Amino acid sequence: MRYGFVVPFGDAREFAELAALGEQHGWDAAFTWEALWGHDAWVSMTAAAMTTRTIRLGTMLTPVSRIRPWDLASRAASLDRLSNGRLVIGAGLGALHDGWTAFERDEGRRARVRKLEECLDVYAGLLRGQPFGYDGEVYQVRPTTFGSPPEPVQKPHPPVWLVGAYVLGRKNQPSLARAARWDGLIPQRIGDEEGKPQSPEALAEVVERVRGLRTDSGLAWSGYDVVVEADSTGEFLTASTLDQQAWAQAGATWWVESWWSLPDDDRGHAQLRRRVEWGPPA
Repeated sequence: MRYGFVVPFGDAREFAELAALGEQHGWDAAFTWEALWGHDAWVSMTAAAMTTRTIRLGTMLTPVSRIRPWDLASRAASLDRLSNGRLVIGAGLGALHDGWTAFERDEGRRARVRKLEECLDVYAGLLRGQPFGYDGEVYQVRPTTFGSPPEPVQKPHPPVWLVGAYVLGRKNQPSLARAARWDGLIPQRIGDEEGKPQSPEALAEVVERVRGLRTDSGLAWSGYDVVVEADSTGEFLTASTLDQQAWAQAGATWWVESWWSLPDDDRGHAQLRRRVEWGPPA
């Protein structure tokens, strides 16, 4: 199991400082949040790439349905080269809130799903190189060699961890099927169990389902990541679920500390810095 942490607030300078601090104290990755209006996540990761050498840098999460795929591919390839192959993209539909709907109307879940699927298809196609063409419902691309950038360090593209929403016991779960086609799963429990914490037992069931989906599609399981977004201090998960070994046995490959409840004030910033200095929960 590898360990990362989310920086839930702060500007590019603070994120870069915390990423460097995390690298010094044994963390494997630092993640920043991405918003429509606010500090730019990609500027923050760029700043961190210039002040670190080994820690991975990523988003938690990129709302793919509202980003043009060529913009995503350009940013990802540029940052992947700058960081020497340390970028990972946490991706999803994005949570609807006032920070989104104040600027863009909600087109509905079906439209956002279609945009997400096509955006990631074009992202991957562009980073595999030319010639690449695409004729989708939302996006159309024709092959071009104009201004083609160098290829990314990570082949065929920087990895995408996709949110997979699930209900235990349900057979047809399109969100899990989408996540199975990419490079990692960020499981999110919904439905009748909404609001209840995940458990290693629930994760094991989901992992088995996604493993089967990848096998049926001819995709390798080796190298596929399963991400547990948690809080080892006990706020995000209950105290009985903090055994990292149990999560690893259930199939988790990453434990990402998510401290979304920290206040965005001097006290919260100081708490965040202290928690990064403690190092990973293991």
